[in-house]
Amino acid sequence: MSENKFKLVECPRDAMQGLHDFVPTVLKSEYLNLLLQVGFDTLDFGSFVSPKAIPQLADTAEVLANLDLNGTTTKLLAIIANLKGVEAAIKYQEITYLGFPFSISETFQQRNTNSSIEQSLVTVEKMLLLCANHNKKAVVYLSMGFGNPYGNDWNYEIVEQWADILVSKGVEIISLADTVGISTPEKIKEILPKLISKFSDTEIGIHLHSTPAERFEKIEAAYHAGVKRIDSALKGFGGCPMAADDLTGNIATEDVINYLNSKGENLNLNMAKWNEAMVLSGKIFG
Repeated sequence: MSENKFKLVECPRDAMQGLHDFVPTVLKSEYLNLLLQVGFDTLDFGSFVSPKAIPQLADTAEVLANLDLNGTTTKLLAIIANLKGVEAAIKYQEITYLGFPFSISETFQQRNTNSSIEQSLVTVEKMLLLCANHNKKAVVYLSMGFGNPYGNDWNYEIVEQWADILVSKGVEIISLADTVGISTPEKIKEILPKLISKFSDTEIGIHLHSTPAERFEKIEAAYHAGVKRIDSALKGFGGCPMAADDLTGNIATEDVINYLNSKGENLNLNMAKWNEAMVLSGKIFG
């Protein structure tokens, strides 16, 4: 397969983390093994966080042991929320990326990782050092990147300021995250081109949450904004359980695939395996 122009990041971890009923490890592993055969650039497969915070992901290490990585070019990404998580994740050679949710909202940073923005910046610095020493790459999610529902100040200048700080610390991949689904096509087209232009040596992606009715226009806006790294989840499942009581789902991967195909982008995906994963997802999500 030739290298995809677009880096598609499939996010079953985000899709499953808020489910009330525990998904058996064997079923999780079967689902992820199908997704590994589709040809995505990256699979956001699990998380090394407190089992009390996210019970659904308590078996991430067991799931990882069950993954068949032979013959796949897809790289694995694990989410961490603190230094303990970093230290757990770096032990696994199979993991390429460590993802950290860095919020520009003090309220949400406390709510999501039980730490302040200042403390989280220290975590990022230590994560970057550990990643460099263990052949990993850090992905920092700039959450609340499109607005702030908690009453904290928000504007583009704040987004750019924090992106600047993170890049100066050595972050090479930033994914602008819309944790609660308040992004609009207008904001996407306003913010992303500026960031991509200013930080031309940094990989800038998006991790959007959305209602089904708004998915298409957000994908279209991201495409025209020049984004080349897109996070999504099969059927748009999931959302952040730390953000709100009512989950706003992920962007649906099939909508991303259909849109990019309509633009003539060659994604080199194994759609037979994708369709198998779509069928199997019914056992997990109902």
